[in-house]
Amino acid sequence: MPEIAPRYWAMVAALGLTWGGTFMVVELALRGITPFWLASGRIGFAALLLTAVWGLRGFQLFKERPNWWIVVFIGVLSSTLPFILISWGLQHVTSGFAGVSMSAIPLMVLPLAHFFASEPLTLRRLIGVVIGFFGVALLIGGQAFESNGSDLEWAGRLTCLTAAACYAVSSISMRRLPEVDSVGLAAVLLLIGTLGIIPAAWMVEGPPPVISSETWMWLAILGLIPTAGANLLRVLVIRGAGPTFMSLTNYLVPVCAVFFGAVFLSEALPGTLLWALALILAGVALSQYGALKRLFGWT
Repeated sequence: MPEIAPRYWAMVAALGLTWGGTFMVVELALRGITPFWLASGRIGFAALLLTAVWGLRGFQLFKERPNWWIVVFIGVLSSTLPFILISWGLQHVTSGFAGVSMSAIPLMVLPLAHFFASEPLTLRRLIGVVIGFFGVALLIGGQAFESNGSDLEWAGRLTCLTAAACYAVSSISMRRLPEVDSVGLAAVLLLIGTLGIIPAAWMVEGPPPVISSETWMWLAILGLIPTAGANLLRVLVIRGAGPTFMSLTNYLVPVCAVFFGAVFLSEALPGTLLWALALILAGVALSQYGALKRLFGWT
């Protein structure tokens, strides 16, 4: 079991807040750009930014024997495929179902981490993750499982669940990498994502559209904070605290997204919010009880 230092709790909280607020910024950006080119713009901007920082550090990546194949594999699973799958899937399913799919990532990570990342699957941890999942499902509501009338709804649901599986497998694989430079790894993963998503955007939506200065601003914000900055934090958390701990962000993001939507976009708060929040926090506390004991010095 990896030691969960206080800084990793702060990183996970920061990721929850950052990615929770991303939906609001994406909604604003989509007023001036199409979905695939939005994904291409934010990943491309983030890749250029982190590559520049990586260059200042001497473009160092591997500290031991190089293994580019596994890095490319992680890049495809953590950046290219999920963005393409979710963008396509959301045309045929509700956003609520996509949210529930992402909250299932911890359930996928648990058995993988047990066998491949030296993080034992204990009964307490399993119960905690399941409680947290039900909290997210309650928060999003029953509409997540309603039909949206698409003939390809089954395929849309399958692609969303496949995207969640990609994130789970990439997290486990990243944990198993040999010693690497974290900034370099985050930059390379985004570069791989960029090389995959731009051709996909061109095939699906045609040439890049002409966008306004306001849309450029939203793209810059999305590229800088929830993509470049957050992906670097994601690498640090997975490498330092493990993929199971990192998967807790999938419970925090929906709660933060609901709060940001209510505060800044005047969206209605669900009546089940407090119950959902209680379940999520209880699930996190139960699944990470040992880490919390060490953090607060409980006996």
